[in-house]
Amino acid sequence: MFDTLAEKLGGVFDRLARRGALSEADVDAAMREIRIALLEADVALPVVKDFVAKVKEQAVGQAVIKSVTPSQMVVKIVHDALKEMLGGENAALDLAAVPPVPVLMVGLQGSGKTTTSAKLALRLKKEKKKVLLASLDIYRPAAQEQLAQLGRQIGVSTLPVIIGEKPKAIAQRAMTEGRTGNYDVVILDTAGRLHIDLDMMGEVAEIRALVQPKETLLVVDALAGQDAVNIAREFNDKIGVTGIILTRIDGDSRGGAALSMRAVTGRPIKFLGAGEKVEALEPFHPDRLAGRILGMGDVVSLVETAAEKMDKDEAERVAKRMMDGRFDLNDMLSQLRQMQKMGDLKGLLGMLPGIGKFKAQLDAAKIDNKVFKRQEAIILSMTPRERRNPDIIKAARKKRIAAGCGLSVQDVNKLLKQYEQIADMMKKMKKMGHRGLFGGLPGGFGGGNGTGGFPPFGGFSS
Repeated sequence: MFDTLAEKLGGVFDRLARRGALSEADVDAAMREIRIALLEADVALPVVKDFVAKVKEQAVGQAVIKSVTPSQMVVKIVHDALKEMLGGENAALDLAAVPPVPVLMVGLQGSGKTTTSAKLALRLKKEKKKVLLASLDIYRPAAQEQLAQLGRQIGVSTLPVIIGEKPKAIAQRAMTEGRTGNYDVVILDTAGRLHIDLDMMGEVAEIRALVQPKETLLVVDALAGQDAVNIAREFNDKIGVTGIILTRIDGDSRGGAALSMRAVTGRPIKFLGAGEKVEALEPFHPDRLAGRILGMGDVVSLVETAAEKMDKDEAERVAKRMMDGRFDLNDMLSQLRQMQKMGDLKGLLGMLPGIGKFKAQLDAAKIDNKVFKRQEAIILSMTPRERRNPDIIKAARKKRIAAGCGLSVQDVNKLLKQYEQIADMMKKMKKMGHRGLFGGLPGGFGGGNGTGGFPPFGGFSS
């Protein structure tokens, strides 16, 4: 979402770094470029003005002008200002109340409210909370059934549907069921409209007054740009929200909504939705996002994702075999499956420090998330003996494997070459006695295939 903004800010800081010592004129020129970059990213004008004024006030101080690395000082000042603009610290859900705690989900139709309700329920379930989902949307066709299906998919209870029941009655029944069923949290998915109108606002206000929710979360589509900020302001003024969830941040929006939301509404962004999968909901950390925008990466989130999604025992088993020089295609298959659990590959790479400088190479590489599935299909087309002893795979066997998985011999050759590169790298690491955090992943994050270390870069493309 912030690729273009990050690229432009990176260019500003690169030019500052080449200047060595900075004059006030250099800082002024940089501030003008930052102002333009933020406006082009669709950040609200009042927010941009406040941001630039705050940064400039600190950046022209003597401590910056006379410091050994003034350009780095300016980057730090911009980082801190971005972090403050985004809210400062992570704002966690406030569920400190007598169960069942009502959580009201509000927003316009099409913002992803129902899917986000299920995502939040799954997240709370992983935190050992007993959750009840209830759909109050009696207007959109199949809205209640959609939530019921999502509930079954994630293993979370949903309130049974009674045809003809009104939203207030559904909310009341949900809270009664929450109490009798000993639920910790009741998530109420309200109805949206295609645009803000008095009927919708009135209905949501009545439900809010009835259930007295601990959290009222506004779900907003990041692709709406400045409209998202206006929607947030309207809901906050008329209903009163406690937090915001931005959806579709994996899209091609310019990021202005996220940067403007807190400053304009005074309400924190609590979660980000990055995909259609029910697992694709992450807490919003202003400091981490500021780091990613400025090309500093987000290693903390990367490690947290790895810790949450990967099988530690399996990773350690394969890592030990790698370090012992016994790495085979069965182990590579295991690691491919682990990587698929991690999610979108391009999103993961975006968390690496300095990756923005390689944007052109990444775009040219045409990273395809389906690459793992294809590589998995190739390995599964091999016999157990071939997986244990890749050296025996010659021309005839390659043809049979390619036919078995529906790919070409060239694709089989690419996978075998990647396997050899990983095996060679492991041998070198064994000699050095090195054990890296990501040494157990295919190719590592800095391995030696000449394209950044990830096997897919030298593999298939879309």
